[in-house]
Amino acid sequence: MPTLSAPARLGAYAAGLAGVFAVALGAGHLAGPVAPPPAPAHADMGEHLPAGLQISAAGYSLVPLDFGDELRFRIDGPDGRPVTAYTTAHGKELHLIVVRRDLGGFQHLHPVRDASGVWSAPVRVTGAGPYRAFADFVPAGRAEGLTLGADVDAPGDYRPAPLPAPARTASVDGYTVTLKGDLRAGAASPLALRVERAGVPVSDLDPYLGAYGHLVALRSGDLAYLHVHPETGPAGPEVRFTAEVPSAGRYRLYLDFQHGGSVHTAEFTAEAT
Repeated sequence: MPTLSAPARLGAYAAGLAGVFAVALGAGHLAGPVAPPPAPAHADMGEHLPAGLQISAAGYSLVPLDFGDELRFRIDGPDGRPVTAYTTAHGKELHLIVVRRDLGGFQHLHPVRDASGVWSAPVRVTGAGPYRAFADFVPAGRAEGLTLGADVDAPGDYRPAPLPAPARTASVDGYTVTLKGDLRAGAASPLALRVERAGVPVSDLDPYLGAYGHLVALRSGDLAYLHVHPETGPAGPEVRFTAEVPSAGRYRLYLDFQHGGSVHTAEFTAEAT
């Protein structure tokens, strides 16, 4: 049997490979295109996270610009441009919460917006360290509001303060506020906050942003955010809310109320079971 020369052997090998690829290509055409792998089941998990844990959601992003004596930021929309049209909610286009990561230094602010879409608000920096800024707003044309959160830093030696122990009463500016009710994770929890001054019930609270009180709850650890407005009722001494926290654990509660033309903030630590 004749022996093939080296060039001939190489040519036969190449022809064989070409045949193999042709068969494979034909099989591919017969079978159709390969389907992409299915998306993971948790791909939309971000849509179900508690409010305030994301810097971006539903195409909107919170973009901090400067943090010092004032906080400057903008909200970028799905088109990548700063948002300049909002729906007013509770008297304001946007509510801004600033708090230190150890849950101290809470501030409920109402920044102003310039024509380019940049927001600014004076802030009170109560100590060095990481702060969390929450922007609570409703973009124009969107039915549901959004709460986006971002970390901003104050330079210096950060020494976090321990979270105060759970308590039923808080004192602020000569007022005593008593918390009634308990938080239950994943369930609607009725709460009542009773306001007194020098032992006398306060029954003439001023409306503040269209209500007799505003309650913010932040989860210790990750600062998951909940902003609750009160049920319709008299101007004190009790302001009633229904709150639903996402999990068991400790929360810091901040009640804003107005009396005599001044806004006061009572703070509590509460345990959700």
